[in-house]
Amino acid sequence: MTSSTTHQLVIDDARSVASIADYSVDLVVTSPPYPMIKMWDDIYSRQNKKIRRALTNGKGSQAFELMHGVLDRVWKEVDRTLVPGGICCINIGDATRTIGGHFSLYPNHQRVQQQFLKLGYQCLPSVLWRKITNAPNKFMGSGMMPPSAYVTLEHEWILIFRKNGRRQFESDEKQLNRQASAYFWEERNVWFNDLWQLPGTTQQLNMSGRRSRSGAFPFELPYRLINMYSVKKDTVLDPFLGTGTTMFAAMVSERNSIGIEIDESLRELFLSQISAEKVLALNQYASQRLKQHEQFVREFEKPINHFNANHNFPVVTRQETQLRLRFIESVQARDNQTVVNYTDEEPIIPKVS
Repeated sequence: MTSSTTHQLVIDDARSVASIADYSVDLVVTSPPYPMIKMWDDIYSRQNKKIRRALTNGKGSQAFELMHGVLDRVWKEVDRTLVPGGICCINIGDATRTIGGHFSLYPNHQRVQQQFLKLGYQCLPSVLWRKITNAPNKFMGSGMMPPSAYVTLEHEWILIFRKNGRRQFESDEKQLNRQASAYFWEERNVWFNDLWQLPGTTQQLNMSGRRSRSGAFPFELPYRLINMYSVKKDTVLDPFLGTGTTMFAAMVSERNSIGIEIDESLRELFLSQISAEKVLALNQYASQRLKQHEQFVREFEKPINHFNANHNFPVVTRQETQLRLRFIESVQARDNQTVVNYTDEEPIIPKVS
């Protein structure tokens, strides 16, 4: 049994996402440039010249609101493309900054939540992503002298919103596909925890384009979210694709995807990553999940009464009995579109063309 998915890279203005049809996206997973983080000042100022003037004139609150006005236009397009019952996951961090001589916190996550509530979304419980770091500095400000030191921000938010109530899977075919998209019982216990401790990823791009750093999140973050909040063959949208992490996570997960990126210089970077070595690395995620489950079964201290025939091992619940993980067999990249084919057996050398 074979299957395939399609992944489209669109180099376009992320405000419009005009090429995407209404109600054609099942899940959004993204991480926008964080307002009031200095490295993103230029990209926001190009969208609205008033932002640069506000920063120059020391008007931090005004700049904060203007930057979020740029994001609001994207969220409106996200709402247009997302199906009823679809989920939107947004990784965003708050910002601290001194502007006009005043140090302040700029609560990006609260501002994004407010906008989605205005759009009529249900706000689901969020995840705190605490970055694993060896950085020795644990305070900001005046050191050991009260009262002017500040708590450091060592976490980011993963905001989760749902559009128009729970999604329905009415046909037998859709139900079977949903069952095949299940996750393991022990994965649920980790993934659906409100605190994720994951290491960050390199931000250095090492390229000759306009940007020297990215805002990339670790692969595990979108990979978890895609498997938690979508089913196989769904379409996942990232309106701030960057280096393509969400799209690669969708490839591993047997989901279709669309990535929007405003920076033309990132096209070549994304396409250059599509290689046999990359596919082998991606297949390791499915392989590792299977190996970890087999180890879990060996160490589980209670009787296990259910069996998954697809992978020939016991599972804790009936909902896992049809779970099926496939591997990438081949990848065909043409211009801005990539077609991925899957197999039940992990290929030694996947085909890339």
